[in-house]
Amino acid sequence: MSVPAELPAAFASLRGHDWQRVTLGKSGADVWRIDMGGGNVVFLKTGPAQALSELPGEAERLEWLAHMGLRAPRLVELVQTATRHWLLMTQVPGQDLTHETGRPEELCRMMAQGLRRLHALDPRHCPFDQSVSRQLAAGAARVEAGLVDEDDFDARHRGWSAAEVLAWVEANRPSEAELVVTHGDACLPNLMADGGRFSGIIDCGRLGLADRWQDLALACRSIMFNCGEAYVAPFLQAYGAAWDPVKYRFYNALDELF
Repeated sequence: MSVPAELPAAFASLRGHDWQRVTLGKSGADVWRIDMGGGNVVFLKTGPAQALSELPGEAERLEWLAHMGLRAPRLVELVQTATRHWLLMTQVPGQDLTHETGRPEELCRMMAQGLRRLHALDPRHCPFDQSVSRQLAAGAARVEAGLVDEDDFDARHRGWSAAEVLAWVEANRPSEAELVVTHGDACLPNLMADGGRFSGIIDCGRLGLADRWQDLALACRSIMFNCGEAYVAPFLQAYGAAWDPVKYRFYNALDELF
């Protein structure tokens, strides 16, 4: 795999190692897995340097998580050039939950385990606001900047414009329950497992305080897509929540903007 031509000088030592492009996920960023040898693996993530980039915020969240006792990538270095942001991170042990779809009962158990642990973090110590108000403002800014990929909308919203989705979520905002520390994009590729147990989270750019259904809605959608609708109930039972169709519909619609 060729090294990106615009690689900053700060990362010159990475040249000559084994680079592998990571294509799983839909973050919009470019990600590489770099095998440094001797069992040492790092990940390099990059995206355009624009006002709405999540990478500087992700670096802040990784530094915060490092002090909270929940496994996530550790920040090695953030480099910001005139045109791109570059985020170098360590590896989280294990494999993401897409590798567990052949064992859907175990997948649901591990996903519930991971989200319970994340949501149990003390919200008083979390400085990142991901409330509906904050996300609606960010979503509106992304619509205005033309950053929403309308071709990637779910079947329910296919044919809608980004402005129409924004108008719908603004008009159908549900009440928020107790705010907890949420991942923000709790789909199978972003939760890790090792040895049959949850081992950490990755892709943390949207982590912050929100209603727990911010995560439960996207987790249920990911389970439906990868394992089938029949596994949603076991997942929610393992987590300890009841199905909420209103919040499920809302948070999936809100996610279209990101």
